[in-house]
Amino acid sequence: MSSDDADNNRRRFLTAATVVVGAVGTAAVAVPFLGSWSPSARARTAGAPVQADISKLEPGQQIIVKWRGKPVWVVRRDKAALATLPKVEDQLRDPESKDSVQPEYATNEYRSRKPEYLIIVGICTHLGCSPTYRPDFGPADLGADWVGGFYCPCHGSRFDLAGRVFSGVPAPKNLEIPPHQYLSDSVILVGDDGGAA
Repeated sequence: MSSDDADNNRRRFLTAATVVVGAVGTAAVAVPFLGSWSPSARARTAGAPVQADISKLEPGQQIIVKWRGKPVWVVRRDKAALATLPKVEDQLRDPESKDSVQPEYATNEYRSRKPEYLIIVGICTHLGCSPTYRPDFGPADLGADWVGGFYCPCHGSRFDLAGRVFSGVPAPKNLEIPPHQYLSDSVILVGDDGGAA
């Protein structure tokens, strides 16, 4: 075997060894790097749908569930509360909810799948404060014409019992309706509407 053949064999061996070591090194760097792209278990849980039991919710009451770090209000409206909705339409900025964030099935006068239940994100569309649920009629601090709804104490925005914003207040849009579905008459799932959007 000549020295040229020995040099070629050595060169081929070194080239092959370099390619193998380079491939192993690339894989060692790529696997953790690509793994960092997938969300953590905590992040996956934060966006996961949440269930809420509404079996004990009486008319006029509200419960709060947490979804994606946001408060979601579930309000059971009675007939008197539902009757106020058409009475305030002429005072609202967007009574038909054309400029609102809501699933298609909530594009109705009640902004809900079932008129009795309002499922809504409890964050004001102005600067992100959390309004308070004020179902009382004519309280001294809100005026004799108040027929129930949500009041944001940060800057005075007002919303009716369907989460629709009144005209002349800082909030630009109606409160957001999250995707949701009824798993039974007593359990709702917030964050997943079963593809019904």
